[in-house]
Amino acid sequence: MDLFDTPGTLLPIPIQDGALALLRQLPLPWPNAEVFRRLLEETPWREETVLVYGKRYLQPRLTAWYGDASYTYSGLRLEPLPWTELLLVIRAAVEAACGRRFNSVLLNRYRDGRDSMGMHSDDEAELGDAPSIASLSFGTTRTFVLRHKNNKQTVRLDLDDGSLLLMSGQLQKHWLHGINKSARPLGERLNLTFRYIV
Repeated sequence: MDLFDTPGTLLPIPIQDGALALLRQLPLPWPNAEVFRRLLEETPWREETVLVYGKRYLQPRLTAWYGDASYTYSGLRLEPLPWTELLLVIRAAVEAACGRRFNSVLLNRYRDGRDSMGMHSDDEAELGDAPSIASLSFGTTRTFVLRHKNNKQTVRLDLDDGSLLLMSGQLQKHWLHGINKSARPLGERLNLTFRYIV
Protein backbone atom coordinates (compact mmCIF):
# COMPACT_ATOMS: atom_id res chain seq x y z
CA MET A 1 0.00 0.00 0.00
CA ASP A 2 1.31 3.43 -0.95
CA LEU A 3 1.77 5.63 2.13
CA PHE A 4 0.06 8.50 0.34
CA ASP A 5 -3.08 6.39 -0.07
CA THR A 6 -3.74 6.36 3.69
CA PRO A 7 -7.25 7.82 3.95
CA GLY A 8 -7.60 11.17 5.70
CA THR A 9 -3.93 11.50 6.68
CA LEU A 10 -1.65 14.35 5.61
CA LEU A 11 1.79 12.87 5.21
CA PRO A 12 4.98 14.95 5.28
CA ILE A 13 7.15 15.45 2.21
CA PRO A 14 10.81 15.91 3.21
CA ILE A 15 11.98 19.42 2.32
CA GLN A 16 14.53 21.81 3.79
CA ASP A 17 13.65 25.27 5.12
CA GLY A 18 9.93 24.68 5.49
CA ALA A 19 7.22 22.07 5.78
CA LEU A 20 5.14 20.30 3.14
CA ALA A 21 2.50 17.61 3.59
CA LEU A 22 0.20 15.90 1.08
CA LEU A 23 -3.14 14.13 1.28
CA ARG A 24 -4.05 12.32 -1.94
CA GLN A 25 -7.82 12.60 -1.39
CA LEU A 26 -9.59 15.01 0.93
CA PRO A 27 -12.67 13.30 2.40
CA LEU A 28 -15.80 15.23 1.36
CA PRO A 29 -19.53 14.43 1.40
CA TRP A 30 -19.68 14.49 -2.43
CA PRO A 31 -17.67 12.99 -5.31
CA ASN A 32 -14.88 15.18 -6.70
CA ALA A 33 -16.74 15.60 -10.01
CA GLU A 34 -19.79 17.06 -8.25
CA VAL A 35 -17.65 19.50 -6.23
CA PHE A 36 -15.84 20.53 -9.42
CA ARG A 37 -19.13 21.11 -11.26
CA ARG A 38 -20.65 23.15 -8.44
CA LEU A 39 -17.57 25.30 -7.97
CA LEU A 40 -17.41 25.93 -11.71
CA GLU A 41 -21.09 26.92 -11.92
CA GLU A 42 -21.55 28.78 -8.61
CA THR A 43 -18.38 30.92 -8.58
CA PRO A 44 -18.41 34.46 -10.08
CA TRP A 45 -15.05 34.04 -11.84
CA ARG A 46 -13.06 37.18 -12.66
CA GLU A 47 -10.01 37.96 -14.78
CA GLU A 48 -7.95 40.37 -12.67
CA THR A 49 -5.06 42.66 -13.57
CA VAL A 50 -1.89 42.43 -11.46
CA LEU A 51 1.24 44.57 -11.19
CA VAL A 52 4.46 42.74 -12.15
CA TYR A 53 7.75 44.68 -12.18
CA GLY A 54 5.87 47.97 -12.59
CA LYS A 55 3.64 46.82 -15.47
CA ARG A 56 0.01 45.67 -15.40
CA TYR A 57 -0.93 42.28 -16.86
CA LEU A 58 -4.08 40.18 -17.03
CA GLN A 59 -3.62 37.10 -14.85
CA PRO A 60 -3.41 33.92 -16.97
CA ARG A 61 -6.29 32.31 -15.02
CA LEU A 62 -9.62 33.27 -13.46
CA THR A 63 -10.02 33.90 -9.73
CA ALA A 64 -12.47 34.55 -6.89
CA TRP A 65 -11.79 35.57 -3.26
CA TYR A 66 -14.02 34.49 -0.36
CA GLY A 67 -13.68 34.95 3.37
CA ASP A 68 -13.65 37.24 6.34
CA ALA A 69 -10.95 39.73 5.28
CA SER A 70 -9.59 41.60 2.27
CA TYR A 71 -6.26 40.57 0.75
CA THR A 72 -3.64 42.45 -1.28
CA TYR A 73 -0.99 40.97 -3.59
CA SER A 74 0.82 42.22 -6.71
CA GLY A 75 -0.90 45.59 -6.49
CA LEU A 76 -4.35 43.95 -6.45
CA ARG A 77 -6.73 44.40 -3.50
CA LEU A 78 -9.38 41.69 -3.17
CA GLU A 79 -12.57 42.32 -1.22
CA PRO A 80 -14.09 39.07 0.02
CA LEU A 81 -17.30 37.49 -1.17
CA PRO A 82 -19.37 35.87 1.61
CA TRP A 83 -18.78 32.16 2.28
CA THR A 84 -21.13 29.84 0.40
CA GLU A 85 -22.57 26.69 1.99
CA LEU A 86 -20.37 24.58 -0.29
CA LEU A 87 -17.20 26.47 0.64
CA LEU A 88 -17.99 26.25 4.36
CA VAL A 89 -18.25 22.45 4.13
CA ILE A 90 -14.99 22.26 2.15
CA ARG A 91 -13.25 24.60 4.61
CA ALA A 92 -14.33 22.44 7.57
CA ALA A 93 -12.87 19.35 5.86
CA VAL A 94 -9.61 21.18 5.07
CA GLU A 95 -9.32 22.46 8.66
CA ALA A 96 -9.95 18.96 10.04
CA ALA A 97 -7.27 17.45 7.78
CA CYS A 98 -4.71 20.20 8.50
CA GLY A 99 -5.43 20.86 12.18
CA ARG A 100 -5.45 24.61 11.43
CA ARG A 101 -7.98 27.43 11.08
CA PHE A 102 -8.50 29.33 7.83
CA ASN A 103 -10.57 32.48 7.34
CA SER A 104 -10.16 33.07 3.59
CA VAL A 105 -9.81 31.18 0.33
CA LEU A 106 -8.56 32.15 -3.14
CA LEU A 107 -10.12 30.12 -5.95
CA ASN A 108 -8.09 29.76 -9.16
CA ARG A 109 -9.54 28.43 -12.40
CA TYR A 110 -7.04 27.09 -14.94
CA ARG A 111 -9.07 26.82 -18.13
CA ASP A 112 -6.45 24.86 -20.10
CA GLY A 113 -2.69 24.31 -20.32
CA ARG A 114 -2.10 27.94 -21.29
CA ASP A 115 -3.33 29.15 -17.90
CA SER A 116 -0.60 29.26 -15.27
CA MET A 117 0.68 30.72 -11.98
CA GLY A 118 4.05 32.51 -12.04
CA MET A 119 6.73 31.63 -9.49
CA HIS A 120 6.05 33.52 -6.26
CA SER A 121 5.91 33.31 -2.48
CA ASP A 122 2.81 33.95 -0.40
CA ASP A 123 4.70 36.24 1.96
CA GLU A 124 2.37 39.23 2.31
CA ALA A 125 2.42 40.85 5.75
CA GLU A 126 -1.23 40.02 6.48
CA LEU A 127 -0.41 36.29 6.32
CA GLY A 128 2.03 36.50 9.26
CA ASP A 129 5.64 35.31 9.61
CA ALA A 130 5.10 31.58 9.01
CA PRO A 131 1.78 31.15 7.19
CA SER A 132 0.02 27.85 6.69
CA ILE A 133 -1.55 27.61 3.24
CA ALA A 134 -3.68 24.64 2.21
CA SER A 135 -4.00 24.03 -1.53
CA LEU A 136 -6.93 21.85 -2.67
CA SER A 137 -7.18 20.74 -6.31
CA PHE A 138 -10.04 19.47 -8.48
CA GLY A 139 -10.06 18.44 -12.13
CA THR A 140 -7.04 17.94 -14.37
CA THR A 141 -3.71 17.08 -12.73
CA ARG A 142 -1.14 19.89 -12.95
CA THR A 143 2.48 19.88 -11.80
CA PHE A 144 3.21 22.15 -8.83
CA VAL A 145 6.80 23.46 -8.94
CA LEU A 146 8.77 24.69 -5.92
CA ARG A 147 12.18 26.36 -6.28
CA HIS A 148 14.47 27.29 -3.37
CA LYS A 149 15.37 30.99 -3.41
CA ASN A 150 19.05 30.44 -2.54
CA ASN A 151 20.28 27.12 -3.89
CA LYS A 152 17.72 26.81 -6.75
CA GLN A 153 16.79 23.27 -5.66
CA THR A 154 13.56 22.28 -7.45
CA VAL A 155 10.73 20.03 -6.27
CA ARG A 156 7.87 18.96 -8.55
CA LEU A 157 4.59 17.50 -7.29
CA ASP A 158 1.66 16.31 -9.38
CA LEU A 159 -1.50 17.64 -7.70
CA ASP A 160 -4.31 15.27 -8.62
CA ASP A 161 -8.08 15.60 -8.47
CA GLY A 162 -9.10 15.85 -4.78
CA SER A 163 -5.56 16.24 -3.41
CA LEU A 164 -4.68 18.59 -0.54
CA LEU A 165 -1.19 20.11 -0.13
CA LEU A 166 -0.26 21.96 3.08
CA MET A 167 2.61 24.46 2.98
CA SER A 168 3.76 25.74 6.38
CA GLY A 169 6.67 26.72 8.61
CA GLN A 170 9.26 28.87 6.84
CA LEU A 171 8.41 27.58 3.36
CA GLN A 172 7.16 30.94 2.02
CA LYS A 173 10.31 32.67 3.24
CA HIS A 174 12.70 30.29 1.48
CA TRP A 175 10.80 28.89 -1.54
CA LEU A 176 8.97 30.09 -4.65
CA HIS A 177 6.12 28.06 -6.13
CA GLY A 178 3.99 28.09 -9.26
CA ILE A 179 2.22 26.21 -12.06
CA ASN A 180 3.89 26.28 -15.48
CA LYS A 181 2.12 26.61 -18.82
CA SER A 182 1.81 23.39 -20.83
CA ALA A 183 1.99 22.92 -24.59
CA ARG A 184 -0.11 19.77 -24.21
CA PRO A 185 -3.90 20.12 -24.43
CA LEU A 186 -5.20 19.94 -20.85
CA GLY A 187 -8.62 20.04 -19.26
CA GLU A 188 -9.77 22.48 -16.58
CA ARG A 189 -8.38 22.56 -13.05
CA LEU A 190 -9.81 24.35 -10.03
CA ASN A 191 -7.56 25.14 -7.09
CA LEU A 192 -8.59 26.49 -3.69
CA THR A 193 -5.86 27.99 -1.49
CA PHE A 194 -7.04 28.41 2.07
CA ARG A 195 -5.19 30.87 4.29
CA TYR A 196 -5.54 32.80 7.55
CA ILE A 197 -5.46 36.60 7.28
CA VAL A 198 -4.19 38.04 10.57
